[in-house]
Amino acid sequence: MRAEPAVPQRAGGLARSLPAIILSALLCLPLGRPAAAEITDVPVSSRAFSQFVPGSDQRVFGKLEFLGGIGYASSNSLLGAISAIRFREDKQQFVAALDTGHWLTGRVERDADGRLSGLADVKVRSMFDKDGQDENFKFKMDAEGLALREGEVLVSFEVFHRIDVYPDPGFMEARPKRHLPFPFDPREMRINRGMETLAMSPAAGPLGVTPVAVTERSLDADGNVFAAVLEGPRKGLFSVKRSDPWDITDGAFLPNGDLLLLERRFRLSDGMGMRIRRIDGDTIRPGAVVDGDVLIDADLSQQIDNMEGLDVVVMAEDDVRVIVVSDDNHSILQRNLMLEFRLK
Repeated sequence: MRAEPAVPQRAGGLARSLPAIILSALLCLPLGRPAAAEITDVPVSSRAFSQFVPGSDQRVFGKLEFLGGIGYASSNSLLGAISAIRFREDKQQFVAALDTGHWLTGRVERDADGRLSGLADVKVRSMFDKDGQDENFKFKMDAEGLALREGEVLVSFEVFHRIDVYPDPGFMEARPKRHLPFPFDPREMRINRGMETLAMSPAAGPLGVTPVAVTERSLDADGNVFAAVLEGPRKGLFSVKRSDPWDITDGAFLPNGDLLLLERRFRLSDGMGMRIRRIDGDTIRPGAVVDGDVLIDADLSQQIDNMEGLDVVVMAEDDVRVIVVSDDNHSILQRNLMLEFRLK
């Protein structure tokens, strides 16, 4: 998802929307951008930083403690456009989805003090669609949300709204093996403001092990954000209270089942911002309108950019980390960032 305002628009009939879809795709992605027709190694250079506010040693921001971050880049133009990231159980390996329709995998490196220092073993490949076709146009494979569960990688897509399920391991070289039933009325989905968040609830939480989808700015009649529990005893639609001008870009569950939602502000009148909200997992149920405390509210005076991906990494029972990544939109004016916080 590009970090810019969009005209509210329902998907409606696909035929009527197709010209708008194609125009959106052309605006989002340079036509000359190469695709990765096979798994490609990506060289990455990283720069670590320890201050969230340049020139300040302040560590605590709201209810999060800043632990450090990295900015990273590559000579391979495919690196960037990260819209979602999930860490494996070893807390180092990660899987990311790019909104250009690519997979990105790798691992984080840490220095002697345990702070983020770089990325290694980074690989990229274009995603296969249901027909076994890769190197697709962006508007067909606009990947935004990502979730992992035993034996599967789930990806939510905008424009052609759907949730595809890939086999794990082997997802980088496979077509989706099935689709999850689409939980929303397609007519209510904004073309470029669909399912930005796809998060897996933990077994210990009130929802049990189930995927939860939250849209970016597809709104109900009261102006709240459409969301859904996709399986289990609380399966059904709910809404997240929207606070203008914030849009939801990703989310992840805490070990107790509370949901963290990453939100972005991007308007010429307001500037760019990032905040994270904590939603009580027990309030998530069919028909509910949920809201929660803001854990952090940051702007460009701090080390942020177009923050689009968030995951929770449990290092120890009393050491829960929140890792946030940016989408640089393949723009020389933006940065690829990975930030790490500890939940206070």
